[in-house]
Amino acid sequence: MNHEQVILGPLATEKGDRLREQHNVVCFRVVPAANKVQIKRAVETLFEVRVKRVRTANFGGKEKRWGRFVGRRPNWKKAYVTLAEGHSVEIYKGV
Repeated sequence: MNHEQVILGPLATEKGDRLREQHNVVCFRVVPAANKVQIKRAVETLFEVRVKRVRTANFGGKEKRWGRFVGRRPNWKKAYVTLAEGHSVEIYKGV
């Protein structure tokens, strides 16, 4: 899997903002098949930072109804990436 394919985009949430300010942790939405090593290499390559730790969380898609029809949202994965001291990622400027 290519580095650009692993990371789908940043997650801008209140919890993510708090983690970024207090603990230098950045949140990304990633491909569900990606593992921690692939996520670490992708972040280090794309943003030219040093990664200290990666934690992941899997989320199951919810079932949704449209009248009598039942659909399902896709499963997705979130990565909490802890950056080393002195490193930062400035991807939230437009958010």
